[in-house]
Amino acid sequence: MLNIPYQHSPVMVPEVLGFLNLRSGGTYVDCTLGGGGHAQALLGKFKTCLPAGKVQNPNIKIIGFDQDGEAIAAAKQRLAGFKDIEYINDNFVNLKEHLKHKVDGFLFDLGVSSYQIDAAERGFSLQQDGPLDMRMDQGQELTAARIINHSSTEELEKIFQEYGEERFARRIARAVIGQRPFSTTFQLKAIIEKAIPTWKKRESVTRIFQALRIAVNAELDNLTAAVSDAVALLNPGGRIVVIAYHSLEDRIIKRAFRDFAKNAILGVLTKKPITPGKDEVAENPRARSAKLRAAEKL
Repeated sequence: MLNIPYQHSPVMVPEVLGFLNLRSGGTYVDCTLGGGGHAQALLGKFKTCLPAGKVQNPNIKIIGFDQDGEAIAAAKQRLAGFKDIEYINDNFVNLKEHLKHKVDGFLFDLGVSSYQIDAAERGFSLQQDGPLDMRMDQGQELTAARIINHSSTEELEKIFQEYGEERFARRIARAVIGQRPFSTTFQLKAIIEKAIPTWKKRESVTRIFQALRIAVNAELDNLTAAVSDAVALLNPGGRIVVIAYHSLEDRIIKRAFRDFAKNAILGVLTKKPITPGKDEVAENPRARSAKLRAAEKL
């Protein structure tokens, strides 16, 4: 574990609590446990969310998934005062392997934690030099360095276009091929900046890093599968809440909810995505791009 505190502010906590519509005695799955911020809010605020007169068995159970072992360790420390929580160190794509009974709610917060972004050793940061890693699960073999140093021009171009929506994907892919091997984030950042027009440098670097992170962690494929499995595992009246941070994720959720609604499986609760208020964005600028969608099992 790195020698920095695990810091990550949960986004849109009141909205998450409201849309999950907590039930006394219910079981809720936090698919992206992180440092335990949302789970702490669910467990700590439950009694205040109970309808009048509904005070018997005022406990809920939380099942927290995270593929990052450092996140699990941080969450255990943060939630040490709570009893009804189960920790699962695994990717949420494996929900069905762990959940043997239906549950009352799912939460997906798809953002990269502040801890992961700020820790240079993890390779996500644009501000600090570090190894080209970008693995959420430190036990997997595939890293950003492996993709950058061993993919063909066509493969890199496809990753940059599809996962980064980068207009200069071909130009950047060719520049990378011509200058590799790379071992650090700043080495890659420098080549990207040299390959494109001056006014697009920061935007393109951000998109390329996003694309590599998505490719390393198979984020979009895993999200598509996990949302489908989560819906199947919901009790009638159970809720699914998803917070996305870029258009590729949000598009998957929007389409999935729409398709389930057409088949009378879900009722969509958010006609348009919910976004953070000005005060929250001022306090936590990384929440700016968050979009929350919610639906209920029919």
